[in-house]
Amino acid sequence: MKINQVFETLKSAGGIRAARIITENTEKISKLKLWYICHKLRQGVPVAKIIHQKWFYGLKFYTNKYTLDPRPDTETLVATVISDCSENKNYTILDLGTGTGCIISSLIKNIPNARGIGTDKSWSAIMVARKNVKHLNLTDKIKIIKDDFYKSKKINETFDIIVSNPPYISKEDTRINDAALHDPKTALFAKDNGLAAYKAIAKNAKKWLKPTGQIYLEIGSGQSQKVKNIFEKENWTFIRIEKDLSGIKRVLVFKK
Repeated sequence: MKINQVFETLKSAGGIRAARIITENTEKISKLKLWYICHKLRQGVPVAKIIHQKWFYGLKFYTNKYTLDPRPDTETLVATVISDCSENKNYTILDLGTGTGCIISSLIKNIPNARGIGTDKSWSAIMVARKNVKHLNLTDKIKIIKDDFYKSKKINETFDIIVSNPPYISKEDTRINDAALHDPKTALFAKDNGLAAYKAIAKNAKKWLKPTGQIYLEIGSGQSQKVKNIFEKENWTFIRIEKDLSGIKRVLVFKK
């Protein structure tokens, strides 16, 4: 099929934006593949889950059904960390719940001489993160390990920076869009009205942070005060809040 026919067919199935992304990022689309893609689009499957790739902070990441697709909101987390870093320090970074590895990879790519560790409790997510780290030529700077920040057993060093975009959606929250239904539930939902992961991190992360270090957390809409209270209860010192491009309070920064 000619490219304009493919584009129009995709457009009718998923809209012009989906058609543009798919045609720009897929080399050859046979009739059978086109039927499959259109079928998935009509089911509401996100484009990233169909073509298995998503751009984040200027880098291309592989993604699949076992990982949360990188989102623009999370770029605020990355930008906040980078803005606090100087060029003359060799930073060590810990990413809790790394998923695709997009956060730790974007940070290491943009902070000179930095190295880091990404952890996840899902072996399937670890395979995805390792694939992305290898693709970005960062295997000498990033180590991806299986670990759970609720009950960590493998983190035996301290870091200058800790980052996390943990699951923070309450299971009772009805505001979930259809695209998110195709992400792994463990990467989206948390107990205690979406606050369980923050409670675990607040309790456990101090032993992984250097005395002069800082922790950066992505939060959901309307969660800033609740998460702030959780960390202050564990004697963390609040530094600041950063808003995303929509004006939503998206990142909290603390120190020991």
